[in-house]
Amino acid sequence: MNSSTDLSNAATLGATSRRDLLFRAANGFGALALQHLLARTALAEAAANPLRAKRPHFGATADAVIFIFNVGAPSSMDTFDPKPMLNRRAGEPLPESFGSVGGQFTDGTNPILGTPWQFRRHGQSGLPVSELFPNVARHVDEICFVRSFVTHSVVHAPAMYEVHNGRLFATHPSIGSWVTYGLGSESENLPAYVVMPQPEGTPEGGTSCWSQGFLPSVYQGTLLRPGPNPILHLKRPAGMSEARQRDMLDLLQAMNEIDSGPLDSEMQARIAAYELAFRMQSHAPEAVDLTKETDATKRSYGLEQDHTREFGTRLLLARRLVERGVRFIQIYSGGGPLSMQWDAHKHLKQNHEKMAGHSDVPIAALLQDLKQRGLLERTLVIWGAEFGRLPTSQDGNGRDHNPHGYTMWFAGGGVRGGQAIGATDEFGLHAVDRPFIMRDFHASILHALGLDQNQLWYLHNGRHEKLTDFGGTVIQDLFA
Repeated sequence: MNSSTDLSNAATLGATSRRDLLFRAANGFGALALQHLLARTALAEAAANPLRAKRPHFGATADAVIFIFNVGAPSSMDTFDPKPMLNRRAGEPLPESFGSVGGQFTDGTNPILGTPWQFRRHGQSGLPVSELFPNVARHVDEICFVRSFVTHSVVHAPAMYEVHNGRLFATHPSIGSWVTYGLGSESENLPAYVVMPQPEGTPEGGTSCWSQGFLPSVYQGTLLRPGPNPILHLKRPAGMSEARQRDMLDLLQAMNEIDSGPLDSEMQARIAAYELAFRMQSHAPEAVDLTKETDATKRSYGLEQDHTREFGTRLLLARRLVERGVRFIQIYSGGGPLSMQWDAHKHLKQNHEKMAGHSDVPIAALLQDLKQRGLLERTLVIWGAEFGRLPTSQDGNGRDHNPHGYTMWFAGGGVRGGQAIGATDEFGLHAVDRPFIMRDFHASILHALGLDQNQLWYLHNGRHEKLTDFGGTVIQDLFA
């Protein structure tokens, strides 16, 4: 080594960091050892706290998601995708050019069913919304309607799985689990992923709609139930003080680490779950306590009206949870008995007026509340379902399932509102302009959160599994 590169030279050492020294000494073998040690340290830190907050892959437009899922499937042509041709041709068969496309219970030969509701244009954008949603209609300039989504089953449960986890079967992780796995939690005291089903029962797809699948169990959605104890098993056992419970958990953690070692991710995930539950005992009751909300806020969400109180309570809780760092919130409109779902195989008018009646006011209040508090710009709000409904009749006054083209909408979280993307045909049967599948839906949500769908993977059975499988297309026009 000549004098110009002599590392023993004091001046050179003064300008050389320890890491530079390792990279330059012994032909770089010192750097290899350093990288190995750093990698092991990173793995140990990740295992010790699998819910730690992580950096997104690139700049995110949203920090949190509130996904309102309408169980049973609303009719797009009766809500957000007007089709005047339905009323002009009501009672006639679909033109032969459309073929014999039926739903789950009809064969495509049923006559066209007109819509019972009028559409009116709203906002500066002039977007049309059915009179079923007069309050949501006031926010069309914040909303982007995507009118050309497609799923691949006419049966509720498989289509729900496709919307929630990208597959037609129940074994893969839900999108909320993937997001939690990719970004961790912003809150040290609350779950990163919260699920609020309707009190009457779980959706037809069941708990698989918020399952972690093959991901570690720490990424599963946490269920919030109605009533004074929304999270089960949160109260301390009788006679157990906080200090005693803290000592017990510390001892349990020390014993677990003796058995597992610092890199046993499953054991560390279990320890992290215990720790989170301990912190939630102090913080969760405050987060779900609505007594601190003003009377005006509670009125705006419909808490003083019988038909909006329950759903409004859950949406108000969602806003409180987003404020406190919860990352992904899944809320179900509909569930349990057929009478409490959007599944209008008959009596379309009565069904949709009931279901929209319980959700229109609370959804509008949520959008307004988030906007007033400066939260909407960083919170992605999604309204959707497992499929749409056919333009033809079932039982004379209902509609069967239609996965070939339907509407979901997005607001906040960097979304460019006041626009509609994609289109179905003149009867609302098929997506004909820019059809999007669920891989595109999921890729777009991940994109808003700063996650690259191809970098978010998990090694399972020797395969790098991804939410979008072999890839979806981000709906770029969705974002401002």
